[in-house]
Amino acid sequence: MKIAIGSDHAGYELKSEIIKYLNTFDGLEIEDHGTYSDQSVDYPDLALKVAEAVARGDAQRGIVICGTGIGICIAANKVPGIRAATCHDKYTAQMSREHNDANILAFGSRVIPAETAKELVKVFVETDFAGDRHARRVNKISDIEKKYNPNKTCCR
Repeated sequence: MKIAIGSDHAGYELKSEIIKYLNTFDGLEIEDHGTYSDQSVDYPDLALKVAEAVARGDAQRGIVICGTGIGICIAANKVPGIRAATCHDKYTAQMSREHNDANILAFGSRVIPAETAKELVKVFVETDFAGDRHARRVNKISDIEKKYNPNKTCCR
């Protein structure tokens, strides 16, 4: 599995820790989309890079980090085919995968400690989509996306 990861300046340090942590998993490939320092950048730019990589199929999942996880999640969700979820604990990370088939995990470096972030990442990487009745609901989300963006596809 390939994981695309990106952060703004607020998430840079935590992103670096998460990349080290991801490197302990067998069979994972990590694609770092920046930023590469703590110099100020705009989170939508990094969200777009990660979201496009996931939407194109270059990565199976993504991780985005900003100060709260909210702005970067909103930006990532603007890319057709992306289901980004801001998570704060293991339960929300698990449900984002099992019930919503989230393909991007978002969290905030200013609201959760590094150890919690690592727990979220572990759950997000290891949890499969449950399908069944949840697939029907995820398909309805896709239908909404198509309704409001009928001629818009990203990267595929």
